Amino acid sequence: MQSVPAIARWIPAFRWLPGYDRVCLRGDAVAGLTLAAYLLPSAMGDASLAQLPPETGLYACLFSGLVFWLFCSSKHTAIAVTSAISLLLGSTLGGLAEGDSTRFGALASAAALLVAAIAFLAWLIRAGAMVRFISEGVMVGFKCGVALFLASTQLPKLFGFHGEHGDFWENSAHFLKHLGETNTVALFTGTAALAVLVLGKVFLKNKPVALVVVLGGIAASSLLGLDDYGVKLLGKVPQGLPPVGLPAIGWADVNALLPLALACFLLGAAESAAIGRMFTAKHGGRFDANQEFLALAAANLAAGVGRGFPVSGGMSQSLVNEGGGARTPLSGAFASLLLLVVVLFFSHQLQALPQPVLAAVVLVAVAGLFNVSALKHLWHGDRGELVVALAALAGVLGSGLLRGVMIGAAISLVQVIRHASRPHVALLGRIPGTRRFSDRQRHPDNELIPGMLIFRPESGLVYFNVDHVCQRILDAALAEVPPPKLVVLDLSAAPFVDMQAAATLVGLAADLAAAGVRLQAVEPRSSVRDRLRSEDPENKLGEVNRIVSVADAVEAFQQNTTGTA
Repeated sequence: MQSVPAIARWIPAFRWLPGYDRVCLRGDAVAGLTLAAYLLPSAMGDASLAQLPPETGLYACLFSGLVFWLFCSSKHTAIAVTSAISLLLGSTLGGLAEGDSTRFGALASAAALLVAAIAFLAWLIRAGAMVRFISEGVMVGFKCGVALFLASTQLPKLFGFHGEHGDFWENSAHFLKHLGETNTVALFTGTAALAVLVLGKVFLKNKPVALVVVLGGIAASSLLGLDDYGVKLLGKVPQGLPPVGLPAIGWADVNALLPLALACFLLGAAESAAIGRMFTAKHGGRFDANQEFLALAAANLAAGVGRGFPVSGGMSQSLVNEGGGARTPLSGAFASLLLLVVVLFFSHQLQALPQPVLAAVVLVAVAGLFNVSALKHLWHGDRGELVVALAALAGVLGSGLLRGVMIGAAISLVQVIRHASRPHVALLGRIPGTRRFSDRQRHPDNELIPGMLIFRPESGLVYFNVDHVCQRILDAALAEVPPPKLVVLDLSAAPFVDMQAAATLVGLAADLAAAGVRLQAVEPRSSVRDRLRSEDPENKLGEVNRIVSVADAVEAFQQNTTGTA
């Protein structure tokens, strides 16, 4: 078997490039064209959400796309600026920039560099499993909150008047208060663009309808002189590439940006992992979450030095990439090259784009963030997760996006700890006609054994969950009338038991013995046997060995009971 070169372990593109053929080239070229047509308006729209000039969105997508394809493990993931991260930047950096637009841009680029550093560190320590700590409920609630916040920032632009730069409630109050200032021409322009975009989303899925709308808006503005009617235009977009280099910030700024960068990383990592897993399940292959950290690090490094802002895998962009026929990650590089052509030769023509049209593009692009079907699914499938989703949504609306991310991450960790600290303790019964035992909660027809109870904790036993397990067993045993003579503790589902848990189990045996009930542990694994023997020299848990099964303990108990009788 041929070994993989060491560099190919870090740069997956070196694994598939030797076999790259014309079929792949054709598919990637078409997908790159389609993706570029989608990225052009969405990148400018997301830049406006970040309170940055439109060209910064183009720079971020351009530079990140030129390197992401080398490092990513997913064939269809497209790197881009995203609405959630853009809104997070726009709502957070204002206070740090203090009204200085140049400093605002430098801080945004610095945030991308910090995200790159965090992602690289996550790759070094192989922290790929951490992306699973943010639950689906948290992500659903956060995205719904982002969608509502987004609407509160874009509706004033659609109606042709200035918006408020506050939280959701301040923005909404400002919008309702100033409805009388609506510019009818701006509203008609934005509504027309919105209608075309919605129809395109329904009838022309994964087609560059947004690009057509942008071009149509520019043409209408130029031919009809929309600015003469008070319709605000995009304004000057510099032609050519920006100076490449590190942003001009101080060390104090780095400390101030760290919470924002960590939040951007968490969002980007969770979104990129969700996209990669989705495409892997659909097309096969292998998704490597750790490798995706390295890809995010490279992409954000490129975006940061290229005067962009933080990027991540974009769900809608990736779906467009897949629908365009992408065969390999090289489609993203082709899209970046097309953006490069636009930046070098055609960016000045974008200045005539009406702001209401751009607002319509942004609104439609992120409409999918408010996922009603996901909320309904949580309502029917898991009310606890629904509460978590609503808490994350409320956190975004009430405390802002940055705190909303942190609240969501904290809720996820609390969920993990809660589930781990309250493992299921199954009460076992004998499957009729067999020597096998299973959970009576799932199978009520399983037979209880007179005079004894059998419990199986379905988790490893450690210091923070053993009290719950022991209390469940003790309460159930003492609630029996008459109390059982024997409690069997099936440890076959416990892969490990720590020192405190072993001592607590010995204490449980003493508590049961005080009530006249004997405790016997059976079927422990080798490491668990060693731990119990060291903590139970007096054999209060019975003769712990690898031989006696639940069925053996039941038969021995029944024989002793019969003999005694």
